[in-house]
Amino acid sequence: MPHSEEPSPPLLIGCDQGCARTVTSKCPTVTEFLLLGFSEVRELQILLFVMFLAVYLAALVGNLLIITVIALDRHLHTPMYFFLINLSILDIGSISVTIPKSMANSLMNTRSISNAGCVTQVFFLLFLVGADFFLLTVMAYDRYVAICQPLHYERVMNRGACVQMAAGAWASGVLYGALHTGNTFAVSFCRGNKVDQFFCEIPQLLKLTCSDSYLTEIGVLLFSVGLDLRCFVFIIVSYVQIISTVLRIPSEQGRHKAFSTCLPHLTVLSLLVCTGSFAYLKPLSSTTSRLDLVVAVFYSVLPPMMNPIIYSMRNKEIKASLRKLTGWRLSTKN
Repeated sequence: MPHSEEPSPPLLIGCDQGCARTVTSKCPTVTEFLLLGFSEVRELQILLFVMFLAVYLAALVGNLLIITVIALDRHLHTPMYFFLINLSILDIGSISVTIPKSMANSLMNTRSISNAGCVTQVFFLLFLVGADFFLLTVMAYDRYVAICQPLHYERVMNRGACVQMAAGAWASGVLYGALHTGNTFAVSFCRGNKVDQFFCEIPQLLKLTCSDSYLTEIGVLLFSVGLDLRCFVFIIVSYVQIISTVLRIPSEQGRHKAFSTCLPHLTVLSLLVCTGSFAYLKPLSSTTSRLDLVVAVFYSVLPPMMNPIIYSMRNKEIKASLRKLTGWRLSTKN
């Protein structure tokens, strides 16, 4: 009998990091990712740990202080400060998603994060940042009603309406995070497990896919951008009307008070929208860019730290409540 030919080896499709696959099988499931992030030099890692620790503590203390002051002062139990408490809670959550893991990796000289940890980071970061943006939209509407329709403010922004708006922002954030997380991790990561970022970020994860299914996530990103742009246009229109109304106020003190409540909101919003849009809309590149790291810090780290400074330093009511609370504590102790 003639010798039967040996079966030819399966055709390999090029995949990096030993993740080669055949035409009939998928790449092995990635069990962990490596967060390349910043420098590998040990001294710089320690410096990064100290800097991130200072930023994290500043954000934590500042936001907790705002929550405490507003909760204890009955004069601040108004819609604007109710939304500000929600914003502080979201800020504490969003900065706690990324910074602690990065500090732990820097301190222990490691770069790994489990697949489950990466999924958790992506979901909670998008959930909290998305809810933050929707809440800023609600806060713009609150300022519009307060300044442009002051006689209808108590009727429009009643307790029930405020709770519904805040709940809507939180629920929208959950849907936002679940949609992106599900689409991102439904694909196969066949180009290695090295993420060029200090946390799991969707644009960096999409670089690791080797199938056309990542186009679904790009479509979802474009849909989300359209939704965000509608919110942004609504905010801009609201502030155009606010500014036109403020300029008609005869009292200089009244104009200053109106601008002092609007400018901080616009500052936070501009920082979040500009850096977040750049990170998620720029074309994917296979090369690592230090600009990507800087932009990620600007949209994920700076807003939670800057919000307490902006809203407390430019808000006389919060500063007065803080002085009153501090003086009451000192007198009670004495």
